[in-house]
Amino acid sequence: MSSCSEEKLNDINIRIYTIGQKGFLFDKTLGNILFKKFFGKPVNEVKPSPLKSYDQPFVFSIYEVLYLCNKGLISTSIGGGDVKCSELEDYANKMVNNFSLKYRVYRDLRDKGYIVRSGMKFGADFTVYELGPGLEHAPYVVTVTSAATLLRSIDIVGLGRLSHSVKKKSVLAIVNGNECHGVDINYLVFKWVKP
Repeated sequence: MSSCSEEKLNDINIRIYTIGQKGFLFDKTLGNILFKKFFGKPVNEVKPSPLKSYDQPFVFSIYEVLYLCNKGLISTSIGGGDVKCSELEDYANKMVNNFSLKYRVYRDLRDKGYIVRSGMKFGADFTVYELGPGLEHAPYVVTVTSAATLLRSIDIVGLGRLSHSVKKKSVLAIVNGNECHGVDINYLVFKWVKP
């Protein structure tokens, strides 16, 4: 997101209510602004278009809520009480397995200009778009792992098969390090090739 867009959003009080692993925004005007920047989506819309405006509340992933909070673009609450971004991250770590590891990859991809959505229906952590959902099919599915995790050969074959079955490039995001000592993320792209 450009700094110009961030400045405009910083002038608006956007409050997202965090419930479970989701965030909800009930202001349709603000929801449409964020949705056109590929954050969140209108509730009960299977394939929403960024070219349309919607009249219902908007739902966000916990990754989106924390990213927007850390950028200073929104405020959030859990259980009716206001929380700081660090408190939201602690909460998310309790709600989502390996959240910190996955969030580092989410943040890195968003900072690089990619659009990141859930990859659960494809058996991955994220789907990644270059243009955005509603404008293209996601060209990538991303699975996140730590550099300390031992991968078996069957895991690598699985990534190749995933790529072939969903007709997308399968990416293994390997996170090395931590916030205190610096984080390095390497991306390995797998594609099934016929012999």
